[in-house]
Amino acid sequence: MNTTTRKQITVGGVPIGGGAPVVVQSMTSTKTGDIPATVAQIHRLEAAGCELIRLAVPDLAAAHALAQIKEQIHIPLVADIHFDYRLALESAAAGADGIRINPGNIGDDDRVRQVAAACTGRGLPIRIGVNGGSLERDIVAKFGHTPEAMVESALYHTALLNRFDFDDICLSVKSSSVPDTVAAYRLLHSRTSYPLHLGVTEAGTAYMGTVKSAIGIGSLLLDGIGDTIRVSLTDDPAEEIKAARAILQSLGLRRFGPNIVSCPTCGRCNIDLIPLAREVEQRLADSTREITVAVMGCAVNGPGEASAADFGIAGGAGEGLLFRHGETVGKVPMDRLVDALMEMIAQ
Repeated sequence: MNTTTRKQITVGGVPIGGGAPVVVQSMTSTKTGDIPATVAQIHRLEAAGCELIRLAVPDLAAAHALAQIKEQIHIPLVADIHFDYRLALESAAAGADGIRINPGNIGDDDRVRQVAAACTGRGLPIRIGVNGGSLERDIVAKFGHTPEAMVESALYHTALLNRFDFDDICLSVKSSSVPDTVAAYRLLHSRTSYPLHLGVTEAGTAYMGTVKSAIGIGSLLLDGIGDTIRVSLTDDPAEEIKAARAILQSLGLRRFGPNIVSCPTCGRCNIDLIPLAREVEQRLADSTREITVAVMGCAVNGPGEASAADFGIAGGAGEGLLFRHGETVGKVPMDRLVDALMEMIAQ
């Protein structure tokens, strides 16, 4: 869905924008200065499918820790900087693969020039991240707290970097409001060709945060807008990766493993379908095969309703059906149904 007319940047060898696959990222919740804890968390996120990791750099100790952290991980590392340009310089020197900073917040032109020069010299991109809750006063005075204000802020920060011939930029315009977030990204997409990092900020805990993110990020991706995403949750960062991958897979933009299709149950269902579907999902959790597996509660309509699935099962009274590509291939007792499905998939 992403077009090749958009600008592409590279973060630690990972292309973002310009038709590249949408990249899944997250942010560590550990103290960056605690190197063992931070590395351990990044390893968990890598195993979950994280493709780019951002770390908070609130002080020099955190900036200096980046070099040791980077030596022990396998995905690009982005330093998240607020206000202090010296932390950006130290992070670049320590080997960060990218910098997240808003140049309008770090002081005079000379400081912006130094950060731009440091990133240019090392080939590091900069992400400008605008948050709807912390806009510049003059922009709010003119536009209010609106999507237009977020876009104006992003373009203002971009112009500061462009002044020093820096154009290796990614933009984000996040709000805790889903409608404002979607409107801001659509407007920004129409006004610039920079790659866009999508997210709904301060989205909430796992349940509501995932719902808000799926609506906001999913709406934009369906429009062909967005090049990298983070699902921001008040939860374990690994849950962010799980949700982000599910969003991309449900839209057909990426495939990370099996797609599980299951019916919502109804009065015709003669089996306890919910645990059955969960067991299939759990047993395929580590699979990387790009297959669709259907779990149906009705042995009469199940195969037809899931005819597009590669493999599937449909429960009945005491026994269930196995099917492949919509065709019934066997009948087994219910207590053997999931095992038989796994055996069929493994063949």
